[in-house]
Amino acid sequence: MEEQTIKIKDLDANQLERAVGMLKAIAHPMRIAILSHLEDGKKLTVTQIHKLLNIEQSTTSHHLGILKDKGVLGSQREGKNTYYFLKHESLSHIVECVSRCTIE
Repeated sequence: MEEQTIKIKDLDANQLERAVGMLKAIAHPMRIAILSHLEDGKKLTVTQIHKLLNIEQSTTSHHLGILKDKGVLGSQREGKNTYYFLKHESLSHIVECVSRCTIE
């Protein structure tokens, strides 16, 4: 299936506001690192993420909360664990694009 290209001019004010919120949420080195671990449909718990990034679990939870609140991440409860995942896989393209644009 071909991906539809949407231009900024085609977005209404609400869509632009949500897009700005998502971009602000992503615009943090630790949150970009979190997204990089959730690419390709991966689902991880807070514990798995904090161990991968070697940061405090409370800090991890804080960043996950911001990303979830702004619609970047979704979560799914399975037993005692809550798994986090990219709500829109295309968000990983933003990080990829920014990475390529910053290479000198």
